Amino acid sequence: MTTDLTPMPTTDLVALDRAAVQESLRVLRIARDTDWERPSTCAGWTLRDLVAHMAAQHHGFAAAARGAGGDRTYWIAPDLGRDPFKVYDESVRHVLAAFAEEGVLERGFTLPELGGTFTGRVAVGFHLLDYVVHSWDVAATLGVGLDLPRPVVGAALDIARRVPKDPGRRGPGAAFAPVLPTPEEASTLDEMLALLGRSPRCRER
Repeated sequence: MTTDLTPMPTTDLVALDRAAVQESLRVLRIARDTDWERPSTCAGWTLRDLVAHMAAQHHGFAAAARGAGGDRTYWIAPDLGRDPFKVYDESVRHVLAAFAEEGVLERGFTLPELGGTFTGRVAVGFHLLDYVVHSWDVAATLGVGLDLPRPVVGAALDIARRVPKDPGRRGPGAAFAPVLPTPEEASTLDEMLALLGRSPRCRER
């Protein structure tokens, strides 16, 4: 992905990202043992598959923050075993600790899945967008609502608006699906979801 996704310099990206990630934890705490095999909003993935992907991304971004993002072993989805929430919670602790380190927004992050090295500010912006979206994925899969602060969703929308809309970069194998029409009187969250190819109607399941 080659685009300028640099958020406004006055934005406290680390704090906004932390809020998005913590919301994913809050929603996942609702999951019962029988929920982990539910089909998720991500085609072909169960909730277990989705959360394994989320945990892998946390470990990968944490490694990238510390200069090891080019090592693809950090990006491999872990086995969630008998306690998926515990494994996910541990991955959250890793990434939040890495992002809390001094100077993280000025570092270079190597992100193999995005094909390059980005400033920390851009990389944390990617992560923020990803975890607003994935928090919604989890909530929609479980049929519950989200409780994201308005500044978090607003920052994610700002980034989503700058994600390339070229059809060649959307669809199977890409990070996001083709853009969907924005519903009339859409909320900030619904507009962001439509821009990334997710239908707000999924939460009605």
